[in-house]
Amino acid sequence: MEEKIKEILAKANELLPAARTKTEIAEIGASITGPNGELTALMKTIPTLDKSQRPIVGKLINAAKKQIEPLISAAYARVESEAMASALGPKPDITLPNIDARRGTIHPLTLTIRRICDIFKRAGFTVAEATDMETEWFCFDALNTPSDHPARDAQDTLFMPPQTRVSNVSKHADELYLLRSHTSSVQIRAMLKEGAPIRIVAPGRAFRRDTVDATHSANFHQIECLCIDKGVKLTDLKAALDYLFRSLFGKSSKSRLRPSFFPFTEPSFEVDFMSADIGRLSNRWIEIMGCGMVDPEVIKNVGLDPEIWSGYAFGLGVERVAMLTHSIDDIRNFYANDARFLRQFSNR
Repeated sequence: MEEKIKEILAKANELLPAARTKTEIAEIGASITGPNGELTALMKTIPTLDKSQRPIVGKLINAAKKQIEPLISAAYARVESEAMASALGPKPDITLPNIDARRGTIHPLTLTIRRICDIFKRAGFTVAEATDMETEWFCFDALNTPSDHPARDAQDTLFMPPQTRVSNVSKHADELYLLRSHTSSVQIRAMLKEGAPIRIVAPGRAFRRDTVDATHSANFHQIECLCIDKGVKLTDLKAALDYLFRSLFGKSSKSRLRPSFFPFTEPSFEVDFMSADIGRLSNRWIEIMGCGMVDPEVIKNVGLDPEIWSGYAFGLGVERVAMLTHSIDDIRNFYANDARFLRQFSNR
């Protein structure tokens, strides 16, 4: 058993530093510490061992996990750093720093996005991104929302002129460009590119023709979550939601599903959650997002067989989570660029 654990550690030390993409890192991590990973399989054999050996083996496995988790985190940081360096180009020569400038802080919405993405990375998901500009087919038709569908009334807005050409946003046919009204379109592009199985979270900005007030904004941020695999069930969706809420709002959190309708999921649900750790809103049900099992028509639209593949999806408002996490009562604070507000998050 000890030799097997050493082999797994050696594998992690060899493969993780050599991984070049986030997908490779996620696959390596899942093969070792995931539900069907090698360490998990060893853990399941502990009850079959002699009683005197069980605590020894358990201790060895836990020690191995503590060594592997930093390797996974370091691999993600390295890949992200390399991507950032490539995007920024040659490093500028800065010889006279401004010693009087205040130290900057990370925006609370960025902090919230990073936190949610980190939660799902630990569950084997990767982060997928696309542009704010989208096309009709990817934003609506591929998501089972054709032009005559009533569900498009509130979202079918902010179109570009017909003559608009965008070189880095591919079209399905000759549809119009628009500012995307949700990040659900990312799941279509990701499935067309990567196929199945796939597990992604897609953070990004979205746009709708909303009247701005304390709880609404014409531009906002979403995180779309998609899981497509063989045999995915509604119970898997519920487990993912419970995992998310407990990670965000504490172990007292619980969720419930209420039947609803979304064109791209069937069945569909509104999600309420409750937590004892969110201040004055503690211990009361709060509506927070929509979710459901991916509609078979959506799976067909990306060239997959719904008889083989199934999955779940849900979309989470980043501003909503940030407001609940930090007891913020006006969404406009996120966009006012008031340094007094933003400096409060320097140590979060």
